Amino acid sequence: MTTADVDIAPFFLAGGSGALFCIHLTPRAGSVRGQVLYLHPFAEEMHKSRRMAALQSRRLAAAGYAVLQLDLTGCGDSWGDFGDARWKRWVDDALCAFAWMRENNGAIPLLLWGLRLGATLAVDVSARLPEAEGVMLWHPVTNGDLFLNQFLRIKLASEMLTEGRAQTGTRQLREQLKGGEPVEVGGYLLASELAEAIAPLRLDTMTPPSRAAWIDVVAHPQSPASPANQKVMQTWIDCGCTLHASRVGGESFWVTQEITECPALLETTLDIMDRLLP
Repeated sequence: MTTADVDIAPFFLAGGSGALFCIHLTPRAGSVRGQVLYLHPFAEEMHKSRRMAALQSRRLAAAGYAVLQLDLTGCGDSWGDFGDARWKRWVDDALCAFAWMRENNGAIPLLLWGLRLGATLAVDVSARLPEAEGVMLWHPVTNGDLFLNQFLRIKLASEMLTEGRAQTGTRQLREQLKGGEPVEVGGYLLASELAEAIAPLRLDTMTPPSRAAWIDVVAHPQSPASPANQKVMQTWIDCGCTLHASRVGGESFWVTQEITECPALLETTLDIMDRLLP
């Protein structure tokens, strides 16, 4: 696969709050067999994973899929700063992008693809889009409360490095957010409204999609999935979801210090994508 196999078109889409930056990738030859909307992860994880998202998008386009990469409100090159980000705005952004793809490519089957918190967002959005055929989840966040605490610990770690000790704790930061005050973490201003929307998210209580592929990136792919992930998967299966679960070996590229690739994830995603289509 080379870039000559695909057409890449950047543009701005009119969103509810402001312009949303998008990159649309389509196969240069042949018909489009499916559409894929990509929802990126949270804060710095988005930037760390840009290369993997670009590599997968190009592979999907070369394989016959039309892919739309979307920068959510307050992220990347879209309107606003991170402090303007809200969960509802992100849901609306995804719905807007979905509508654009439907308008431009018609009734071709459309899938949602997300990484980390973007995968959780994809599940939330899919519940509002019965016409979506399924979701492709890359290492999804299963518990918003735990994820939020892990994000806030970045601030505590930074204080330890610069001051020799943490000036606050996660409990104090959570109270600050609950009180309506934003918190700055690693250069990202986290709004109270966004934090309070993320905290109650639980994949095992969200409406599962009809079809889903769930791929975790782990050091030892032969080891079993975590009990938390197993619980979610079983809950979804019990609710009638057709679930394809996989584990691939690789580094957590969304948090590594250097930009890292995970070839096994790229190949597994391509192999499993057709199973999500009717």
